[in-house]
Amino acid sequence: MHFLESSLVELITQTSTNLPPDVRQAMRHVMDLEVPNTQSAQALNIIASNIDMAAEDEGPICQDTGMPTFVVHTPVGVNQMQIARAIRSAVAEATRRGKLRPNSVDSITGKNSGDNLGIETPVIHFEQWEEEDLEVKLLLKGGGCENKNIQYSLPCSLEHLGHAGRNLEGVKKCILHAVWQAQGQGCAPGALGVCIGSDRAHGYWLAKMQLFRTLDDVNPNPTLAQLEAEIMEEANRIGVGAMGFGGNASLIGCKITAAHRLPASFFVSVAYDCWAFRRLGVRLDATTGAIRQWIYRDPSRPLEKMARAEGFPLTGREVVLTPPLTEDQVRALKVGDVVLIRGQVYTGRDAVHAHLMHHPPPVDLRGAILYHCGPVMLKQGEQWHVKAAGPTTSIREEPYQAEIIARYGVRAVIGKGGMGSKTLAALKNYGAVYLNGIGGAAQYYGRTVKKVLGVYWMEFGIPEAMWHLEVDDFAAIVTMDAHGNSLHEKVEQESGQRLAALGAK
Repeated sequence: MHFLESSLVELITQTSTNLPPDVRQAMRHVMDLEVPNTQSAQALNIIASNIDMAAEDEGPICQDTGMPTFVVHTPVGVNQMQIARAIRSAVAEATRRGKLRPNSVDSITGKNSGDNLGIETPVIHFEQWEEEDLEVKLLLKGGGCENKNIQYSLPCSLEHLGHAGRNLEGVKKCILHAVWQAQGQGCAPGALGVCIGSDRAHGYWLAKMQLFRTLDDVNPNPTLAQLEAEIMEEANRIGVGAMGFGGNASLIGCKITAAHRLPASFFVSVAYDCWAFRRLGVRLDATTGAIRQWIYRDPSRPLEKMARAEGFPLTGREVVLTPPLTEDQVRALKVGDVVLIRGQVYTGRDAVHAHLMHHPPPVDLRGAILYHCGPVMLKQGEQWHVKAAGPTTSIREEPYQAEIIARYGVRAVIGKGGMGSKTLAALKNYGAVYLNGIGGAAQYYGRTVKKVLGVYWMEFGIPEAMWHLEVDDFAAIVTMDAHGNSLHEKVEQESGQRLAALGAK
């Protein structure tokens, strides 16, 4: 098995950097659905450019490379312990090369292992089969979409949809609600894996396993095939849109299975995946570990370019922001404005925000732009380089953001998916704005970083440290302004009304 580890490193690299053909096809379809020149269409243009950039440079499509989940089929008699060791070694090597972000955090100490290894990390699921080859499939599912997984227990009452009973109509209501509740926080347009039935734990696993189906397949169960088709048609009428900006492109796939259940339990488990749907596989020679065949893709067939136009075509109406920002500059902005940031920004995620509640920042944040981002970084010599740097889901910082704006004078926050009422009030009271980047577009935004000027609090780990970056033409959309307006609130209300109309049919 002397080729096994190198084959697995290649699998990880291609999964992280090269979106599979069925996902590309689904993304082209929703690009055709969207109304040109809308904010959702702009977001899809950036996503398409990012997909091309990642494949060209073999850089992570999204900086959140998720929890690596391997499903391995082994011939009878193959040493599974040897394969598990090779997988762990390959994960560590791919992390060292910057193809994976170090994402494994000790739940007790909070310490990042730095190599994506830890207790039960990565996830490896073994099954035996009666074929000669070894098969390894890999799913990289980031934290933003993982947080939008949801499980329902029927019967239940759903916002905008009312009563959902223990029948397929109730199941359908749950699935549509799952699309709606994700909004932009799950990096729409998303894909769903669904399990009807089973128990709580296994139902979630079976739902995630549905994400290993191709998006263009047809369910062998006619009832479930019809349900999948109905969900796809109706979900794209809810109006969530790309990145939750509103629009026609909310879902790229829905795959459903059903399992027997206990008489007392009726669960509907939903695994929500984002547009950066990273899933590939290989069949390996069980003796040497060499790659015999790729699953989901054919490397001999050249990939079509995804981008149909410049990622973010400039109109001349963009507002250039050069930090430090003044209150007057910020209050002049309104929801819908496109900004280009030229100058210095600081990253800050969960650990930074929690720390700032009790400790002063290492830099002066008055007039600063705080970027919700956990980048993929590589150090060459004494200099750090950005390998991927898209926005993370901002709602996790809702408990802290208002206080940090008030206490330290932050004038702008960049993230994705929007924030809540407490932050919206602080933006209005203190003169600040929320700027929405395009979730998952880690190569697109990584290229705007011209220099890493410094790093603070490295004890939090690479994703959670505060990085001091110099950027040029970093494009974002004002979605929450200093006058109390929120695009996210508006889209959530309007899509909720559409959801209610579907449920009333």
